[in-house]
Amino acid sequence: SRVGFSAFIEYFVSSGINAEYGGANMSVDPTVSEKVKAFHGARKPIGMCCIAPVIAARIIPGVEVTVGSDVEGTEKWPYAGTAGAINAMGGKHVVTDVSQAHVDSNNKVVTTAAYMCETGLHEIHDGIGEMVSEVLKLAK
Repeated sequence: SRVGFSAFIEYFVSSGINAEYGGANMSVDPTVSEKVKAFHGARKPIGMCCIAPVIAARIIPGVEVTVGSDVEGTEKWPYAGTAGAINAMGGKHVVTDVSQAHVDSNNKVVTTAAYMCETGLHEIHDGIGEMVSEVLKLAK
């Protein structure tokens, strides 16, 4: 499909993945999948935060993404198990702090943990801001 935009940023995806988030067995809404594939195929940057990086892991083989920590059992990172699902889907999880973003230059995918971390909004804001800045750099 035709891609008329310079970049794609996915934030709220509860409707983009199956309702019960099946970990490595999750499915992606066909419309969301089509859009991500179109942007990736056109070599246009994609930004994803919070749980959205699992979509890239499901759709783009070998993509590097972050949801923050991969250490389960901490109050700060209650969803760290998602990192294992990303790796099981063929993606590569990269550990970052919530205020950071990870850039996969080969795939033009930028991700940050956002609300995967129980922390102050200012730290989440910093990570999302870095993600947006990096997506805009890749869009030039």
